[in-house]
Amino acid sequence: MVAKAPNDNVAARPTKVTRLLGSLSPAVAGAILMVLAALGFSGMNALVRVAAGELHPFQVAFLRFFFGACFALPWLVRLGGWRSQRLGLHALRACVTTVTALLWFSSLTLLPMAQAVSLNFTAPLFATIGAALFLGETVRSRRWSATAIGFVGVLIIVRPGVAEVSPAMALPLLAAATMTVSVLFVKVLTRTDSAPTILLYMNVLPLPMLFAFAVFVWEWPSAFGWTIVVVMGAVGVVSHYFFTRAMALADASYVIPFDYLRLPFIAVIAFFAFGEVSDMWTWVGAAVIAGSAIYIARREAQLAKQARARAGSGD
Repeated sequence: MVAKAPNDNVAARPTKVTRLLGSLSPAVAGAILMVLAALGFSGMNALVRVAAGELHPFQVAFLRFFFGACFALPWLVRLGGWRSQRLGLHALRACVTTVTALLWFSSLTLLPMAQAVSLNFTAPLFATIGAALFLGETVRSRRWSATAIGFVGVLIIVRPGVAEVSPAMALPLLAAATMTVSVLFVKVLTRTDSAPTILLYMNVLPLPMLFAFAVFVWEWPSAFGWTIVVVMGAVGVVSHYFFTRAMALADASYVIPFDYLRLPFIAVIAFFAFGEVSDMWTWVGAAVIAGSAIYIARREAQLAKQARARAGSGD
């Protein structure tokens, strides 16, 4: 069965949320939705830490995807999300998503939350490297320089030789790297599959693999634990929806900077919920990483605009 065209996706369809924002310009509406997504992801990460108080992170990861699928599947199936021409690539992406979830959920239980989020900001830096190595994209000196500066931000946070370096610090970096691989797969999948298809298989295919890890550490949650993981699944789905809508309404180079509000959001949540105080170096390093990533996004948008202009002029 032929898949829907990539541009026939859920992000482009009007919903109650977009009707409420309809009186605003697309850029403003996209910025608001990205802020809501950043707040939602921060809240979900905090719920992961709470759930990990009684459950192993591997089990928390499985339950997050399980309840996320429960909330998302009826909606995605109704949109015809099961149609795909690339099941093998979806399965490969699911393997990468599984590794990412296990790494990220573990990092949230072992590191201060603001530090884990800051180190995870490196995903766009890894994306630049991956696009050059695996997608054949041309990456010139400016973006390579921004990428190198971004990794200097990592050194500022970790401060090897000055502060004690925990092996757990590698977890959010590895999660960022594997997350980037997943994003590169999505770039290929969007050539043939619709957004509902990609979202459906992202939520469903990792489940058996995550369960294979969770079953060895399984403990039945308390009533409170069940409540937390159910809410976590719902918040994750809603946050991904807001993120997708924001990216559809406005240029990525404009809305992506608002995603970095995750750091102040998570810092405030971590302070009041867990008594964590972020040190100055985490903020400085995060600012360097975020600044580099924002520059890369804006540079990519500028180059894409120039390419469209040349194509339109017939050059």
